[in-house]
Amino acid sequence: MGATPLLNLDGLTEFIEGGSYWVKFEVWKVDPTEHIPNGIRYSLTLHDRSNTRILGFDNAHSYHSKKRRYKAQKITWDHTHKSNKIFPYEFDSASQLIEDFWKEVYKLIK
Repeated sequence: MGATPLLNLDGLTEFIEGGSYWVKFEVWKVDPTEHIPNGIRYSLTLHDRSNTRILGFDNAHSYHSKKRRYKAQKITWDHTHKSNKIFPYEFDSASQLIEDFWKEVYKLIK
């Protein structure tokens, strides 16, 4: 599956669990770069009813791991936000991104 299904989700806002949570998808095509080789900018977020983001998958800025202090670091722009912490995310495909996002959403709201 290519990027088209992910691009088709741009602008989607959906309430889930009776309105206790909502998700928002922002996705747009850009020229491929070293940091965004797939040519897709994205922000997939989960918010609670008080509008607090509790989960986010995006590639809007770089992510630097602080664990590798003296070794060469891979700079990735794909990452997740969970409880105000940032973790790297290995972008494989648009379909995998969507699947991984929903998997994390359902883990958090249960």
